[in-house]
Amino acid sequence: MKIDLNADLGEGCRNDAALLQLVSSANIACGFHAGDAQTMLTCVRDALRNGVEVGAHPSFPDRENFGRTAMQLPTEKVYAQTLYQIGALAAIVGAEGGKLHHVKPHGMLYNQAAEDAMLADAIAGAVYAVDPELILVGLAGSELIRAGERYGLRTRQEVFADRGYRADGRLVPRSEPGALLENDDIALAQTLEMVFNGRVKSVTGEFVNVEAQTVCLHGDGEHALLFARRLHAAFLQRGVMLSAE
Repeated sequence: MKIDLNADLGEGCRNDAALLQLVSSANIACGFHAGDAQTMLTCVRDALRNGVEVGAHPSFPDRENFGRTAMQLPTEKVYAQTLYQIGALAAIVGAEGGKLHHVKPHGMLYNQAAEDAMLADAIAGAVYAVDPELILVGLAGSELIRAGERYGLRTRQEVFADRGYRADGRLVPRSEPGALLENDDIALAQTLEMVFNGRVKSVTGEFVNVEAQTVCLHGDGEHALLFARRLHAAFLQRGVMLSAE
């Protein structure tokens, strides 16, 4: 059995270099919510050095609120902004002798695209325009996954180690109780349940079916690196191979 373990990087956290020794793929901020040309280059170099697949992490233009503000933008604008961000990172990766592997939207762009088919289509269209071989990463069972499939893209259904789930399979908004799992034991148990049994217990007690093809580790929590090491070890102890392919 294999699983992709991914982390969002280039967002100003101090754990990036250490996390790159534990994950199989990295989602690198492209400047709209965090990061800049220099951080993108640094993260790309570190990822390639560690044999970690590199992905673009595009966002709404919202540096002030870390890409977590809901926006209602014209789909053509979202398409152009996504194209711009993916293209910038793809150029850096290519200059360093690598190849961009995937695209995973960030924050509110990710969450809105999970439910809004037109927004999801704009993102998938931009990914396809840059390179039809790119993998589109989205919330398991979401509109973004369906949009990628419509374009004929390879998709990867994502689950979250440290986020609470609603009974409909959506993530609990960060503004609500239960959005973040702060207990590492609970987060670890939830992750293993999703990977091995294909289900997650919602905040209201129901089990929801999920397809876990990639697991997201957030690198900005208080104990993020410690938890990342625990999860990495738990997979290896159970014979799970970490692979982005």
